[in-house]
Amino acid sequence: MTPERSERLTNVLEKRQPGLTVVLENVSDPHNISAVMRTCDAVGIQDIYILNTQIALHERWSAKTSSSAAKWLTVHQFQDAAECFAALRTKFAKIYTTHLSSDAVGLYELDLREPTALVFGNEHSGVSDDIIAMADGNFIIPQVGIIKSLNISVACAVTVYEAFRQKTLAGHYSSPNLSPDALQILKTDWGFKEE
Repeated sequence: MTPERSERLTNVLEKRQPGLTVVLENVSDPHNISAVMRTCDAVGIQDIYILNTQIALHERWSAKTSSSAAKWLTVHQFQDAAECFAALRTKFAKIYTTHLSSDAVGLYELDLREPTALVFGNEHSGVSDDIIAMADGNFIIPQVGIIKSLNISVACAVTVYEAFRQKTLAGHYSSPNLSPDALQILKTDWGFKEE
């Protein structure tokens, strides 16, 4: 690895945000998953969770859409919702679903500076009732158009960039956030030579 490559990857690792993640529930289109991965990488999300309770586990992502983002992310796949949420609860204080309901709050009302998991549902049916019941709340992305829905990858991008804005203002990108152990694991995965 060249010194320039090492410096670039180190700079990326220093901006990773372990207090923010995305959960995709039964998202069927690999292109949507790949687009989400690319956006997650762009804002410093390292871990993403893919929950497939109704469809088979995904075996590949679209390299064309993700620009190979998958190789830089840690992807956790689950087929059991309770197991997935148990894993999330060990790292995240809040779990929010994006769901149009009477108790949903607007995206810009959420405090995304605290450790937060954001759940996005299936392209056709959205987040399931079971997952909504397990979450801490629901949010919607404010819209003034007629259709009142966005493609999942677009909805995710809008949401995580609001988190990026909040976390930037709070100084979360000013210093490294990964634990030394997590940092070493990623350095090994990313091909850093032993120091």
